[in-house]
Amino acid sequence: MDQEYDVIVLGTGLKECILSGLLSVNGLKVLHMDRNDYYGGESSSLNLVQLWKRFRGSNTPPENLGASKEYNVDMIPKFMMANGTLVRVLIHANVTKYLNFKAVDGSFVYQKGKIYKVPATDVEALTSTLMGLFEKRRARKFFIYVQDYEETDPKSHEGLDLTKVTAREVISKYGLDDSTVEFIGHAVALHRDDCYLDKPAIDTIKRMKLYAESLARFKGGSPYIYPLYGLGELPQAFARLSAVYGGTYMLNKPECKVEFDESGKAYGVTSEGETAKAKKIVCDPSYLPDKVKKVGRVARAVCIMSHPIPDTNNSHSVQIILPQNQLGRKSDMYVFCCSYAHNVAPKDKYIAIVSTEAETDNPQVELKPGIDLLGTVDETFFEIYDRFEPVNNPLDDNCFVSASYDATTHFESTVADVVAMYSKITGKELDLTVDLSAASAAAEQS
Repeated sequence: MDQEYDVIVLGTGLKECILSGLLSVNGLKVLHMDRNDYYGGESSSLNLVQLWKRFRGSNTPPENLGASKEYNVDMIPKFMMANGTLVRVLIHANVTKYLNFKAVDGSFVYQKGKIYKVPATDVEALTSTLMGLFEKRRARKFFIYVQDYEETDPKSHEGLDLTKVTAREVISKYGLDDSTVEFIGHAVALHRDDCYLDKPAIDTIKRMKLYAESLARFKGGSPYIYPLYGLGELPQAFARLSAVYGGTYMLNKPECKVEFDESGKAYGVTSEGETAKAKKIVCDPSYLPDKVKKVGRVARAVCIMSHPIPDTNNSHSVQIILPQNQLGRKSDMYVFCCSYAHNVAPKDKYIAIVSTEAETDNPQVELKPGIDLLGTVDETFFEIYDRFEPVNNPLDDNCFVSASYDATTHFESTVADVVAMYSKITGKELDLTVDLSAASAAAEQS
């Protein structure tokens, strides 16, 4: 271990593993260490015994729940947008060969106590039960504008400079109701609050186009895909990639103490009396707690069920977004559901996870609106965890710290952090112009 590396990565969470793989492909010499004896860190997948041990403190789950090894319960459950940045990263890094994807059945939004399929195209707008007749027509016109919009074609702009006009101004041009704006902003564009309304509209229009294009890719009921056996496969796939390019992995390394020189710059990591040197250190917040600040908390309920979520067309996998205003909250609530169809549970078992940015100390009460949508639940596990963001300047100390995972059930915010960190570490933009059919082939094989 007493060697010199370009980068030492601490923690095998998804963000760290993606960065480790990308940096190795970029030709850097990488050492990747974890104090745990398993991959995944905060974003690990647990079997039933591990789940029971973590939440119940015992190793003996009830037999009626089925075989422990057939469970792969993601602690940070997130779906991938089929044409989204993470899929582009997977293809860029050529790790799709290690993974099999399957389309997610449904994408729903909660409004006035019911759940509805999210309409994302002009055709779906006309058939949606979410809107009245006249509103459907107005929404259809807006969706056509979004679908036809091309940054490089001024004719498609309808006289609007989307880098200058706000999303609120563009939406008001089409006279859409507040309830329509709500599902478009939160369940199609996937904004986490309403600040986007007063920002340039280009970001929202691009997000809507991404949703519609991802939806069209697999002709399914949602724009999302998900790996068979869950997200625990992803860190391992990137670990393999890093190893192919000469990266070194060491699990079960105690302490992993970052060493600093007199000027406050990190120069290496010590574990078990040996120090590995490196020009840059990449890690999750738990390895450098004095370089992060707490910015919030996530409340989460993990539920095991024996049926699909009611009113989702018997979907085996589904995302439901509950916009903040529907619940009188400051942040949205998310429901993630997967099942034996994605090999994350035994036959006829479903895993539903409800999450939100915690606003109280009582997750049971706070998560009730989401849990109430699930119907009968066999087992429920509650958890609250702190969310951290880095406060250091990597130019001063050579430390690149990732932000904690948020409450969303999709990857768009997570992978944005990874891409930004890659640019800071390498000084290069990550080229994500790729042939997206590489992922669809993987999805269709499953």
